[in-house]
Amino acid sequence: MINDITLNEFESKARNWLDANAQKKQAVSEKEAEWGEGEFSVSVFHNLTFEEERDLLQEAAEWQIAKSEEGYHAITWPTQYGGLDLPIEYARAFARLESDYITPSRHETFSVTTRLIAPTVLHYGTDDQKDELLSDLFSARIYCCQLFSEPGTGSDLAGLGCKAVKDGDEWVINGQKVWSSGAQFSQWGELIARTHFDQPKHKGMTAFIIPMDLPGIEIRQIRQMSGGTSFNEVFFSDVRVPDNLRLGPEGEGWGVALTTLSFERDHSDSDGGGRAGGKWSQLLDTAKSLDLLQDPQIRQRLMEVYTQTQIQRFVNRRAADLRKSGKPPGPEGSLGKLLWTEGMGLMSDVVSEILGPRLIADTETWGTYEWGEHVLGAPGYRIAGGSDEIQRNIIGERVLGLPKEPDPYKGLPWEEIPKN
Repeated sequence: MINDITLNEFESKARNWLDANAQKKQAVSEKEAEWGEGEFSVSVFHNLTFEEERDLLQEAAEWQIAKSEEGYHAITWPTQYGGLDLPIEYARAFARLESDYITPSRHETFSVTTRLIAPTVLHYGTDDQKDELLSDLFSARIYCCQLFSEPGTGSDLAGLGCKAVKDGDEWVINGQKVWSSGAQFSQWGELIARTHFDQPKHKGMTAFIIPMDLPGIEIRQIRQMSGGTSFNEVFFSDVRVPDNLRLGPEGEGWGVALTTLSFERDHSDSDGGGRAGGKWSQLLDTAKSLDLLQDPQIRQRLMEVYTQTQIQRFVNRRAADLRKSGKPPGPEGSLGKLLWTEGMGLMSDVVSEILGPRLIADTETWGTYEWGEHVLGAPGYRIAGGSDEIQRNIIGERVLGLPKEPDPYKGLPWEEIPKN
């Protein structure tokens, strides 16, 4: 039985599999000798062509599918959906081993599919939905995007106005979503729509899991200032969705959305170095390459970044320990997300001080001008997954027990609330 395997036995077996299926990275000393060679990437959002981004997703899927043959893609998840049903320590051990090997780069759509939406379907889906979707979602054989934010209702997700009207055994969807990462590559989408207009805004929503090729769905890419086009607008014009694709009870879409967002804000398997943008080791190497480590002010600023990454690492470990019960992440995920975005901003400030004009004027010095993509992209993560203000509200109200902010529209039906 796989459940009886010891951690040492698991690590030995996993290491053998990785040796047979991936190339091991060079030793640290060898990596340091290569400073100035190859690609130096610190971008927060992908700055790729459609074809390059598609190929990146394909490579990530192929590696995930290979892992799924042994259950390494979903170590803590139930065996009936392809997982190994092992404790989180085993997942941490595999991630630590895997980090020593050359593997495809992660893509946000990959993470949204496997770490946000798949667990949400596991929590809320019907047996038929789980049987049809979960194995393919966990293994990235199919991709799924979030269809949450709308123009005018970004941080106030509960104010959304995309409408779903019941028509027999179907729902007719009309409206618009925006900032939908990876929608152009996704076969499925998790949609939150308003179904009850005479209810308060938090109580009148319903969640759906829908095919993205349904008639009436139009996807338009958005180019952001960093150059990437991962975000999209999605338009719904009389899109008919069968009721059996409803995710969770009718009228309880807010709870489904919160579950997905809690997974998005959870960084419990992160090492504190950040999942996007520049990492501490890259920042240190950049300062070292410019002979700035003897500058006491630079050393102080570098230690501020290092301290921030370690605090984040310990907070994430604590969140992981709280998740051992198998429950979805709670408000503690907001603390990890807030630390992460603040850490990205701090890194932007410090690298700007280190590089000066090199940040905006390409001197062709390797590992310098590239940091501009981090600085331009980092502000976006103050909004993605819930704005910093929303995270502070969650921490204040649900962790510290502070009173909620006054809401003059509390309890009013959604249709009576003034709209932007």
